[in-house]
Amino acid sequence: VRGLMMDTPLLITSIMRHCEQLHGDREIVSVTADNPRHRYNYATAFRRSRQLANALRRLGVNPSERLGTLAWSDYRHFEVYYAVACYGAVCHTINPRLFEAQLEYIINHAQDRYIFADPDYLPLLEKLAPRLPLLRGTILLTTRENMPRSELPNLLCYEDLLSRESPDFEWPMLEENTASSLCYTSGTTGAPKGVLYSHRSNVLHTLTVGTADVLGLRNIDTVMPIVPMFHANAWGVPYSAAMVGAKLVLPGGKLGDAATLADLIETESVNVSFGVPTVWGTLLQYLHRSNRRLTKLRRVFVGGSACSWALMQQLQQRHGVYTHHAWGMTEMSPIGTSNSVTPVRASLSTAEQDAEQLSQGRAVFGVEMKIVDERDQSQPWDGIATGLLKVRGPFVCGSYFNTERSDAHDLAGWFSTGDLAAISPNGHLRIADRVKDVIKSGGEWISSIDLENAAMAFPGVAEAAVIAMAHPKWQERPLLVVVPQAGQTIDTKALLALIGSKVAKWWVPDDVQLVTDLPHTASGKLDKQGLRQRFADYHWPQKSSP
Repeated sequence: VRGLMMDTPLLITSIMRHCEQLHGDREIVSVTADNPRHRYNYATAFRRSRQLANALRRLGVNPSERLGTLAWSDYRHFEVYYAVACYGAVCHTINPRLFEAQLEYIINHAQDRYIFADPDYLPLLEKLAPRLPLLRGTILLTTRENMPRSELPNLLCYEDLLSRESPDFEWPMLEENTASSLCYTSGTTGAPKGVLYSHRSNVLHTLTVGTADVLGLRNIDTVMPIVPMFHANAWGVPYSAAMVGAKLVLPGGKLGDAATLADLIETESVNVSFGVPTVWGTLLQYLHRSNRRLTKLRRVFVGGSACSWALMQQLQQRHGVYTHHAWGMTEMSPIGTSNSVTPVRASLSTAEQDAEQLSQGRAVFGVEMKIVDERDQSQPWDGIATGLLKVRGPFVCGSYFNTERSDAHDLAGWFSTGDLAAISPNGHLRIADRVKDVIKSGGEWISSIDLENAAMAFPGVAEAAVIAMAHPKWQERPLLVVVPQAGQTIDTKALLALIGSKVAKWWVPDDVQLVTDLPHTASGKLDKQGLRQRFADYHWPQKSSP
């Protein structure tokens, strides 16, 4: 017997309509190349999205066609997010930090018909254009006055397009499994792979992350995603903020500018923010040097890479900011777990409470998790057993776009994340390492993440990374690579002694190399592959033993 409830499709359009009707007066503040502090509201944003939808129709864009974006996080990109998906086309957010060959592959593989681009990326598109045979045109996200000169074929001005169109547009009633957006993995191993989200998956993800024990956003909040809109839906914040009508602050191309971020947090009263650990480490260094404090920020969500306890403590003790650890992947829309306070935590010892906060948290509703051994046998949730983490759920990637079924999926529909993890009896996930980054020394596993977290507690360390290096006796040994804070010197012997007090003696790295910087992926994570290439010619000191 079927239920007798209305069969209303789950569409991103419903988020837009709800926000426009109830929260239209709430602000969206942006930093753009042509305006250092643009300010308007949701109602204006969605009116302009309807104008853009009319422009898409005039350009002859067909449903399901892919339209790319090469853009920072600002109000125009926000308008494109909603207009393209709700029109029935696919918003393909492209990471501009990728290599040219990767960008060429991604744009051609997605078969993008138009690309919305910030003027900053016009030179890049001019170079790529001869190799993009399916591209019909480029729409620069700027005004007529700021249009640069270019010989790029069919170069259009975004504001010109909108100015010619009516703000009246009847959004189509799409089937909820219609594709809405597309994001490619960074492709550090093999070709980048496209994750094709649907309206249904994005709405379900938005409803899940909106709950109190995940992002818990409210109408009275002011939120700033420092994670870019070209990466994994900006962690879904453009949807979840709109759903509740939170004020939205978009830092544009200033994602890595600590001074601008600190100023936005204070002047716009940002109380919730999102970003990778590198962002928070850079911001903390700036605040320390400039003797500034964050007086408005109260909660930050950290993901993308493991967050060190030292960074969490600095945010809490110096600025009164609580850190929520989270974990996810592009293939998960992207949030898979979130660390919130549980009733059990109050009964734990201080050390146990710290360890629980440092974990990646518990699975959000809609995500099932399990860990398996080499024979694909499920392992117990005892906090000790470690295995390959697999997930499944309604907003987890079922297969990659325009490819054969991936080896990452098993016959039962579980997706292999590539992470080694343990899960505690109460469901807290602890990522031990990426499978490709774990160190095997003398037949035993060493977690690079645990060593990095230990190193980050040493005074004067700005960033730390641990990689496996071949060893004649022990197969592999950990090499610690450290970036000192500006003006600081690192006593490497004292650093290794501190690490030795926190981990097993045989885990302690055999050597420390001091560098001025570490390579990062296009999404801001530590690039272990690039670091291994940098140290390809490294040789161990004469004496080396675990």
